[in-house]
Amino acid sequence: MKDRRLTILQILPRLAMGGAERVAIETAEAIKSSGHRALIGAQSGPFAAAATRAGAELVTLPLATKNPFKIWRNIGRLERVMAREGVDLVHAHSRAPAWSAYYAARRRKVPFVTSYHGAYGENSGLKHRYNQVMARGDLIVVPSRFIAELVMSRYGVPESRVRVVHGGVNPHLFDPAAVLGDRVSRLAKAWRLDVSRPVIMLPARLTTLKGHKLLIEALARMRHTDVLAVCVGAAGRPAYMQSLLALARQGGVEDRLRLVGTCDDMPAAMMLADVVVNASVQPESFGLTIIEGQAMGRVVVAAGHGGALETVRPGETGFLFPPGDAPALAAMLDQALDMPALVRIAFGQVARAEAVREFSIEAMQLRMLALYAELLP
Repeated sequence: MKDRRLTILQILPRLAMGGAERVAIETAEAIKSSGHRALIGAQSGPFAAAATRAGAELVTLPLATKNPFKIWRNIGRLERVMAREGVDLVHAHSRAPAWSAYYAARRRKVPFVTSYHGAYGENSGLKHRYNQVMARGDLIVVPSRFIAELVMSRYGVPESRVRVVHGGVNPHLFDPAAVLGDRVSRLAKAWRLDVSRPVIMLPARLTTLKGHKLLIEALARMRHTDVLAVCVGAAGRPAYMQSLLALARQGGVEDRLRLVGTCDDMPAAMMLADVVVNASVQPESFGLTIIEGQAMGRVVVAAGHGGALETVRPGETGFLFPPGDAPALAAMLDQALDMPALVRIAFGQVARAEAVREFSIEAMQLRMLALYAELLP
């Protein structure tokens, strides 16, 4: 990609706050840093400023629509943008705008890349057809081997068109040595944490899929009865939060549970944790919080399915437990807390080294540029 200045157009519905948007912005940063032009076509949103700071040029288009007639009209809009800007490659990150981008790219005869970010549900033939555009890329980017196998089995895609590009953690932000000042103590005070007691942390929004109930059930079964469980993440439905509190009361662990809401300083939050948990009851496409915990040198305990099977080496960079098994999770958490402090520190150092080497943003960006280079002259 060094022979000439290329223009890469990434497509999103809108620049909202989400995983696909974060990947697109980090990719734009890599494109710009390598001397090329990074365009992002989307409706504006909270991440627009971050995209601009990363070096992306924003092309505002009404791409968030799912109306078939408006999707069809967006084909012409994208064609005109591609002609005007001299676009060399289109990369779609979401299904609805991907339909417009697919036809526009074919008409303009430029390579078309898709990112299949998650295990999209398919409960009907119509939904299968809607999702299928994400398998029409000349190359299909997936965040894990788990999603690669799903795409190949669902759509009969050959392995030669699939590229695994794992998500990335910022090793400079998620670095224990970079958490300075009173950042940790301020959170401990705000969350009513006794820092002399061990802390288990589940960083995830409050939804049934993330396994909060499983963690509470495990908490009630643990030998370490002094441990505090801290759930960090956006509150979901009030009824769900009330059900978590009721379950904790029923198990006699209400005084050891903290539902603290969102946190804008997750590196400092994870410094409070002895163990970081990913308890998802359904397989995750990747599981970013796992590598964030590893990068912070924490012991990570994760449900053994989905992307976790690729980011955790059991007994070396974390521990895996059978998904949905509360007694097994309790036993695994007790085992992690039984580790002497120095052993836990050494374990965390190994986990951090692998996270930085294999799962950093820089590693992700280099893999994405290499993927583009396969399709470009």
